[in-house]
Amino acid sequence: MPLTIHDTLHREKRVFTPRDENRVTLYVCGPTVYDFAHIGNARPPVVFDVLVRLLRRNYGPDKVIYARNVTDVDDKINQKAFKEGVPISEITARYEAAYLEDMGRLNVSPPDLAPHVTDHMDAIVAQIQAIIDHGCAYAAEGHVLFDVSSYETYGKLSGRNLDDMIAGARVEVAPYKKNPHDFVLWKPSKENEPSWPSPWGDGRPGWHIECSAMIEANLGLPIDIHGGGIDLVFPHHENEIAQGVCAHGHAHSADSHAEYSRYWMHNGFLTLDGEKMSKSLGNILLPHALLEKLPGEVIRWALLSAHYRQPLDWNEG
Repeated sequence: MPLTIHDTLHREKRVFTPRDENRVTLYVCGPTVYDFAHIGNARPPVVFDVLVRLLRRNYGPDKVIYARNVTDVDDKINQKAFKEGVPISEITARYEAAYLEDMGRLNVSPPDLAPHVTDHMDAIVAQIQAIIDHGCAYAAEGHVLFDVSSYETYGKLSGRNLDDMIAGARVEVAPYKKNPHDFVLWKPSKENEPSWPSPWGDGRPGWHIECSAMIEANLGLPIDIHGGGIDLVFPHHENEIAQGVCAHGHAHSADSHAEYSRYWMHNGFLTLDGEKMSKSLGNILLPHALLEKLPGEVIRWALLSAHYRQPLDWNEG
């Protein structure tokens, strides 16, 4: 029986056919390691662990390559290190280890590949340069920005219209931007922040370029399935597509999205007593703490107790 999945891009169920049955590729956005993961962060790895196990059963354990990245370059990491007065590497090592421990206790199989942003600066810089060379990005005041107007189908994944987004823009726009929705590929680092050399000056990458560069460097393009939480559809995954496609000169191709990922899958939000769980709101539950009270199998079952695309409410009832 063929595997049928709901493709976010096409907004319908599609029979899954890998590009190569001997090399099935899957990428899922992983943790930003500045703090303990909350239970909502645990839903994607648990959901996609089920998918990976199914793919391995269907195609063979050695025929599936599953990558889940680790974001170890981020403002929140810098802030945490500054607050504690410790090296950034101490923060990232601490919370990556905690994340992996939590995932192990939830019976989440480790990915085949766990690319780190800090190990991929050359690939990131190379992809940014390729995007510039194809006329889809520009340098300004030490920044490199993606020109969203250069990509004809920008907004297709999320169902957004670029003209409507521009017309509805209300936030103050940086003066070096051509368009309010142009997004950062590279930016200058502030004093005491990590930085790496680049043709545009020392700095660090924007969030979105990290994933598209790591995907290409580790899996090649196009990949078969890209997964993540529904909150990543826009802007993160929308921008990933734009970068990955435009780096190879496909900005004007009607079916350019297929040049990056052939299928897109997203799991629904996890709420706490009816409200979205968020560290910024302070309404979070940590698997790290829950696992002291409940077996990992119980928490895993709870995370899989609703359809993966639907919201799941966590409550004590």
